[in-house]
Amino acid sequence: MQITRRALSALPALAAFPAIAAPKRKRPYAIAHRGASGERPEHTLMGYRLAIAEGADFIEPDLVPTKDGHLVVRHENEIGGTTDVAKHPEFASRKTTKVIDGAKIEGWFTEDFTLAELKTVRARERLPQLRPGSARFDGLETIPTYQEMLDLAKAESRRLGRPIGTYPEMKHPTYFASIGLPLEHRLLGMLKTNGLNSRTAPVFVQCFEVGALKTFRQISHAPLIQLVSREGGPADLANVTYQEMTTAEGVKRIAAYADGVGPELVMVIPVVDGGLGPATALVSDCHANGLAVHPWTVRAENFFLPPKLRRGTSPAEHGDVDALYEALWKSGIDGLFSDFTALSVAVRDRVYPV
Repeated sequence: MQITRRALSALPALAAFPAIAAPKRKRPYAIAHRGASGERPEHTLMGYRLAIAEGADFIEPDLVPTKDGHLVVRHENEIGGTTDVAKHPEFASRKTTKVIDGAKIEGWFTEDFTLAELKTVRARERLPQLRPGSARFDGLETIPTYQEMLDLAKAESRRLGRPIGTYPEMKHPTYFASIGLPLEHRLLGMLKTNGLNSRTAPVFVQCFEVGALKTFRQISHAPLIQLVSREGGPADLANVTYQEMTTAEGVKRIAAYADGVGPELVMVIPVVDGGLGPATALVSDCHANGLAVHPWTVRAENFFLPPKLRRGTSPAEHGDVDALYEALWKSGIDGLFSDFTALSVAVRDRVYPV
């Protein structure tokens, strides 16, 4: 069932969601990275439900297309790492090797399956050694479509009486355009169908590539976020680095086509001598140019934390992640991606009490 514009207008909590007024918003957004991905297999409806129950303002899907043009929710188009596709003998011949954004990748790819075929495989935990609790939920759900996720956000917004947005990422848009499955107009069509093609809709559209965002700015009214990392650069701009893009001058150029920046968290709070250093100038530079800042991604396990925040010797044990959450929230950011929404919300609410 799709959300029509008429149906959306009947939900004031959704229609009035202040999506791009982040620098003016008193309490920054808690963004559920791939759902409750520290507690349930990533990009599953059960994971999104849990994240919403834990207080997420936005739930994040990464979007890739199927062979027949549907947008499904996976972090990458290779699905061997997050589904049981390898156990399906009927799909053994689909295993192949492709070059995507310059990297050679072996596996099974969404663009080689119809939606009906993808619905026969089951989702599983990506990191079972680090997250055995999540792995207990392996095999319970299929790969959701973006429409199914939108329907969930609508239903939960109505049930809870508060707005719940979605935060889709266009994955590998240059690659998909090269094989005849461009993402931009497919995503725009879904936003229009669901009454989300507006500046105040409960949605952000994010991408690591620049060209796709510039195209989306021309055809859509949705708020846009330029993703950046500490290394590398956009796949569609060979001679540009993300470090160049996030200088004081670089963010001015981003402001010409986007509404915010989604930086790797160490670009906001760097690691210094094994601990947390002082905040960089990125937040203030972005705010000076009217850009929101939504860093990614806080994970609670020792494996992902700076040495001085680790507890015990097990990589899977949770460290002093509250210190990282607190440093990020206090840096003036406008939203934060986390695998553990409840932990993120608890610290945010202490830093920004109601």
